[in-house]
Amino acid sequence: MDELIMDLSTVTTNGQVTIPADVRRHLGIKPGNKVLFFQRKNGDIVIENATLGAIREAQAAFEGAAERLGYSGPDDVLDAVMQTRYGNPRDENTD
Repeated sequence: MDELIMDLSTVTTNGQVTIPADVRRHLGIKPGNKVLFFQRKNGDIVIENATLGAIREAQAAFEGAAERLGYSGPDDVLDAVMQTRYGNPRDENTD
């Protein structure tokens, strides 16, 4: 059976967390590395060391997603992000 790693971290007011040492060791995360967060189809959120392979895997998972959602370009995607974050589409005057 694989070793189960579980730890607790606190979210700061800036939305930052410290990745627990055991998790960093398990993922091979070193200072200055990037980490990748993605959601699986079952809803689980996964964190990975953002190696080139992990980035390519994420790109493959999202390939075609914008088209499937009916977005025709970067502005549509940005509007969706702003709607999700702030509850309204971006203001064209703030670009």
